[in-house]
Amino acid sequence: MPLLSLWDEESHVGKEPEEVLRSVFGYSRFRDHQEEIIRHILAGGDAFVLMPTGGGKSLCYQIPAMIRPGMGVVVSPLIALMQDQVTALQQFGVRAAFLNSSLTVDEASRVEKIALEGTLDLLYIAPERLMTERALELLESCSVSLFAIDEAHCVSQWGHDFRAEYLQLSVLYSRFPDIPRIALTATADGPTRREIVERLKLQDARVFVTGFDRPNIRYRIASKTNQKQQLLDFLQAEHPGEAGIVYCLSRRKTEEIADWLSSLGLEALPYHAGLEADVRQRNQGRFLKEDGIVMVATIAFGMGIDKPDVRFVAHMDLPKSVEAYYQETGRAGRDGLPADAFMLYGLSDVAVLRQLMDKSEADEQHKRLEQRKLNALLGLCETTSCRRQVLLQYLGEELENPCGNCDTCLEPVESWNGTKAAQKAIYCVYQTGQMFGTKHLVGILTGKDSDKIRQWKHDRISAYSKGQELTEKEWSSVYRQLVAMNLLAVDMDRHGGLRLTPDARAVLQGSREVWLRREPKRERRPRAKAKAGETAPAFRDAQPDDNALFEALRARRLELAREAGLPPYIIFHDSTLQDMVRLRPATPDEMGHVAGVGKQKLERYGEAFLQVIKGFER
Repeated sequence: MPLLSLWDEESHVGKEPEEVLRSVFGYSRFRDHQEEIIRHILAGGDAFVLMPTGGGKSLCYQIPAMIRPGMGVVVSPLIALMQDQVTALQQFGVRAAFLNSSLTVDEASRVEKIALEGTLDLLYIAPERLMTERALELLESCSVSLFAIDEAHCVSQWGHDFRAEYLQLSVLYSRFPDIPRIALTATADGPTRREIVERLKLQDARVFVTGFDRPNIRYRIASKTNQKQQLLDFLQAEHPGEAGIVYCLSRRKTEEIADWLSSLGLEALPYHAGLEADVRQRNQGRFLKEDGIVMVATIAFGMGIDKPDVRFVAHMDLPKSVEAYYQETGRAGRDGLPADAFMLYGLSDVAVLRQLMDKSEADEQHKRLEQRKLNALLGLCETTSCRRQVLLQYLGEELENPCGNCDTCLEPVESWNGTKAAQKAIYCVYQTGQMFGTKHLVGILTGKDSDKIRQWKHDRISAYSKGQELTEKEWSSVYRQLVAMNLLAVDMDRHGGLRLTPDARAVLQGSREVWLRREPKRERRPRAKAKAGETAPAFRDAQPDDNALFEALRARRLELAREAGLPPYIIFHDSTLQDMVRLRPATPDEMGHVAGVGKQKLERYGEAFLQVIKGFER
């Protein structure tokens, strides 16, 4: 149960938004559209807010809830998410609590009592609890200042995070018609936005779209060669000792990768829906409360994670769509500091995802939609242009210039006229009956002598050994790109074999050119590896003792967090510690000017961190 004794009794009703931002949360100015959204809600208007993860969505309803008379009600889909947010708010001195199934009957009754007394700024509630008649009657007896529907994309029936309870949230419109509502999400393409507006009865709401770009995230995608070694090189070279998430498609692979990383001395934990509930809870707790944990997980892990210092998200397999990829990579770098999105993929991933689609209970229309989404993701993987431009364009946003912070910008990819190679690859598929996978087809083109090739007499067809100008790796790349271009398709009725699509005819007839990205001759050279136990540097172009001070501040933060039973980032974000290093405050007044140090945190933790900084006086 939240520690209600942490509350600051000071009321913020009627104050200016800038004053609350500074005194409570410790920030001197709002980000894009935040102030505009807040003032719109303060005036009683409804809003639909589309803002990237880490863009400051929460403040858009938290500050109005504190300024408007009454209690703000926040609908949140996951217990872990609301507990994390309430704990963080209480550290800022905000009067917040939650109602969900984790509370005992007595604890829930206590929260209901203080809600009725009018001493709450914010009440977080799970949608299934909100939809009970008891909860609705409770809210009708309270003074409610606003309703915030967080993770609003959960209302989309064909989205990646659908929650059936969200479909019922239109009841807020019918039962509380005069109370402003704000729906917020970081992930919603055009159709999903329209679905949110319709299902939540927000047709008259003002729409705020701040864009999808997360410039602090570096996007990198590579084909699978030796994926375990590729992952290890990435972790050791670029993120030693740092927290991150590694996503896998299957439960078995999740445990396999976690065990393998652990055997190499990394702090890696598995997380998937098949684990016992207490194991999942314990592993998630360690990820939140300890520094440097690598969580190896299926998509069962993620939406409820509000940890700001996740420095990387790695995908060992293709996600289901560009939207899912964007949502999952968005869990990195929520504090605005540099972070990496690293993905490995191969055609075997396409086969697995196609199989999952075929087995789903969705109708044919939605299966076709899912296939189009998968094709768009393949296009992102195989592009020769800026990945961020391709990603944002899919989400309906134009980026005028290449970003300079993705692999194709940093190491431009060469393209080549692959029309003849495409013709050979497609004709090989045709000659073998459109029933074999990439490995077998590549073996035919390169003239490989194998039992399977001889068994099927494929050493006697005209395509045999006609592709020796390219290596096996290069032919594999050709086939991946032809699938991404929808010239070939993975046929699950034939166990993942490749088949021709209608568009392939134009290539065979020579009426369509095919340009391909050239497979690099060698793997990208990683940065120099860190020594064992060493963490990645906190600063670029830092003074000699800046990183030492940063690590000393992190160590003190961890001590205080353990004493209080809190995740370290609840006390201060890494970005706040970096600001302390940059400003080197020597007095409480100077500490109060550090970003993220509000009044309550200054009183609670200021002196402890000032003492650490004093030991590093220049």
